[in-house]
Amino acid sequence: MTLIEQVKELHAEGLYSNLKILASMLLTMSDHSTDMFPPMCKYQLQAYFADSLYETLEYKRAEAMYRKALQQRKAASKNNRAKTSSSTPPQQWQPSEVDLKYRIYQCHMHLKENRDAMSILESVPAKQRTAKVNMALGKLYQKAGMERSAVSCFKEVLRQCPLSLEAILCLLALGVKVAEVAGMTMAGVQGLQNSEWLSSWIKGHAYITTKDYSRAINTFNTLDKKTLLRDNLEVLGALGDSFYKANDYKNAVAKFERIHMLDPYLLKGMDLYASLLAKENKADELQQLGTALFQVSDRQPEPWITLGYHCACVKRHTRAIYFAAKAYQLNQESVQALLLKGSTLQQIEKTQEAILHYREVMRMVPDRLESYEGLVECYLSNGRNREAVSVALNACKTLGYTPSTLTLYASVLMEDPVSQDKAKSTLDRALSIKPDYLKAVTMKVKILQIKQKYEEAIELLRSQLVNQSLCVLHQLLGDCLSAVSDYQEALDQYSIALSIDPTDQKSLEGLQRIEKNGNNLEANQDEDVDAMEDEEEAELLGSDAEAQWSDQEQIADRVKRLLVRDVLRSPTV
Repeated sequence: MTLIEQVKELHAEGLYSNLKILASMLLTMSDHSTDMFPPMCKYQLQAYFADSLYETLEYKRAEAMYRKALQQRKAASKNNRAKTSSSTPPQQWQPSEVDLKYRIYQCHMHLKENRDAMSILESVPAKQRTAKVNMALGKLYQKAGMERSAVSCFKEVLRQCPLSLEAILCLLALGVKVAEVAGMTMAGVQGLQNSEWLSSWIKGHAYITTKDYSRAINTFNTLDKKTLLRDNLEVLGALGDSFYKANDYKNAVAKFERIHMLDPYLLKGMDLYASLLAKENKADELQQLGTALFQVSDRQPEPWITLGYHCACVKRHTRAIYFAAKAYQLNQESVQALLLKGSTLQQIEKTQEAILHYREVMRMVPDRLESYEGLVECYLSNGRNREAVSVALNACKTLGYTPSTLTLYASVLMEDPVSQDKAKSTLDRALSIKPDYLKAVTMKVKILQIKQKYEEAIELLRSQLVNQSLCVLHQLLGDCLSAVSDYQEALDQYSIALSIDPTDQKSLEGLQRIEKNGNNLEANQDEDVDAMEDEEEAELLGSDAEAQWSDQEQIADRVKRLLVRDVLRSPTV
């Protein structure tokens, strides 16, 4: 067995650390003895050495060695063309030039050098581009905003491999019509058994891209319940994402919880699951989830984001910011890491830094509502109402006039007393689309409280409580009932709210207010009684003597009343 064959054997067995040492020595020897290896063998030796560097995470060295191998190949090809009689057959030049360039692309991606990665792939002639080259180039074009070029690459991937499902998702995200995408895919899979799910899967994701989340939910629910794809993680993930974007957080949590139970080692989507748990302030569950995810990997952003949300819930803001930064360092495309850091910075009143993070999220993914909400809150806290209005209107235009975007717009309008009527009409529009949308309900109640329209607010809250018995609704109803002096029912509503959430501060404050008012009322009643006694005693003692003797029966009656009153007020009774 020759030296090159020994190198090939190490490569085939995946003994890259061993290969790295041997190949390094052989290349040094060949530099000192040019006739030690023929050109093709030296090229292969350089390519194998570069592979060993790549597999041992030395990406910069690997990229440089791959480029040396390309130069060696070009030089050898020129010599072969000059000596056609001794030329090496092209099939023996393995790996191919296209494969080498793809590996250079991979090195640049690990080094976060996207422009150089795009450049090396573009150097591959269009007719020689394999499916993986087109897929990688399409993603780079999409990230750079070169949509037309990206569409061309993804379509070429589908032409070569009709079941490239990620390419389908990319085309839908780039606005290609679902009929065209489905036509390209279904034409390539005609006659395949058990492929009837494919058209529904494509339609479901098309509904997501067009923000028709109710149809997306129905489609994926059908796939989960009525096909062989029951309990499939990809289908459940799409279903959870659809619920999340539809602001149905309760069902979204249920789907992600089911995913985690089915496969505790899956990391995809767990950062979004963590953000939903954080909305409900479930610190203990976040800690358990984060611990479980760290046992899977600490080189992915999801475990760090999960513990970051846990720290944010327990007010450990510095650690939350660190975990978010660590997650972003691991993956600079992690939107959830930016949202976590932005929201935490906002909590500690570093609004200017939070604004920068929210803007970056909007640039990366314009369809995430949290970035618009965070920006609006930051601008309002800084008194920049005009910018807040602009962001809220942009959310309506980008995400559509949904209950959530309309409510966001109303939250800005209600800051100005002049535009509160417009805010109320905007909330009415949101509630006409989704009558039980909690944010819109609570915001409308607050406007009615400001305008002292308590009866209207009470009617709205009672109608909502028929279908959803939530702590905040009972608390707000207690506030409104207290405002119209219906203290007994207000007490009942606060008690119900506290039975749902014993830590609800606003309900506790409402109870304390009623108790304080009750004490004041009792004190006022005591003062009134004392005043009546003094008045009647004065009448009794200061009356004219003649009138006194002539009205003895009336005086006796008054004395009796006083005695009875004293007895009734006595603590012994």
